[in-house]
Amino acid sequence: MAKIKYYYDTETCKYERLRTSKSEIIWNSLGFIVTSILFGAGLLYLYVQFFNSPKELLLKKDNSALLFYYDLINKEIDEATKTIEQLEARDNSIYRVIFEAQPISTADRTSDEGLNTYKELLAKGVKPQKLIAATLKKMELLKKRVAIQGKSFDDIMKLAKNKTKMYASIPAIQPISNKELKALASGFGMRIHPIYKVKMMHTGIDFTAVRGTPIYATGDGVVKAVVPNLGGYGKEVEVNHGYGYVTRYAHMEKFNTRVGQKVKRGECIGYVGSTGTATAPHLHYEVMKNGEKVNPIYYFFSDLTPTDYETLLKLGSVENQSL
Repeated sequence: MAKIKYYYDTETCKYERLRTSKSEIIWNSLGFIVTSILFGAGLLYLYVQFFNSPKELLLKKDNSALLFYYDLINKEIDEATKTIEQLEARDNSIYRVIFEAQPISTADRTSDEGLNTYKELLAKGVKPQKLIAATLKKMELLKKRVAIQGKSFDDIMKLAKNKTKMYASIPAIQPISNKELKALASGFGMRIHPIYKVKMMHTGIDFTAVRGTPIYATGDGVVKAVVPNLGGYGKEVEVNHGYGYVTRYAHMEKFNTRVGQKVKRGECIGYVGSTGTATAPHLHYEVMKNGEKVNPIYYFFSDLTPTDYETLLKLGSVENQSL
């Protein structure tokens, strides 16, 4: 049975029965319910903050392990990236310079063009996928740079195998015998033209020699042209040495080769004369690198001592009349 409650009424000096209205009962009940909810929410908050279920503890442990290994992988990728950067620097500044190969630009090496996996993940926009995509990008870019560097080393290996052939082909000796260094008559640059008597660009070197003196190929190559001009260069021979090098031998008396013939450095290809616009027997010798005429004196390094080379440089710099 429910207990009956009384209260003392001071006006009547009697104990009267305590009666509770329905509204009070309703409000008291609502108050109790609200208080209970708030109290329960507080307990739940404290539990979440300071206590974890076994499942939550396992997930936190897994997340910590994943973050640890993620950082470890990133450190490994960073170390590998530093290594490939060093290889790239050596490739461009040493190996490709030695073999006169075009350096590979940083933009070509580090462009993210063609890296699709990480972009697909980023497009989905989920945070964990962004984290994975960032790592994937690093890995894909590293793989691309390694592949480019591997291809570059393959190219360098091919160049290295052809190194002996290349050195044999580059013009490297004087085209006539000039042991006493007295044959160089006119060098490369502005010189007085023998016919017009005005300064004009002299695109080669003139060697004086008696008619019939042997003329030698200055590097291995294939005879490109044998031309019996009446004026200008007169009888001339052009040799294609490959690697961008072509040499011209002009004002010959007669030829000792034919078009398409393979020649070796030091092989006689003709004889000194005075054909064309020559004013005296001599050899006009030119070197062309990638279609541009360059100073041949820079290519006399195989048959001269340093002292001899200095002497030729001084003789070649004299602004006299070409022949």
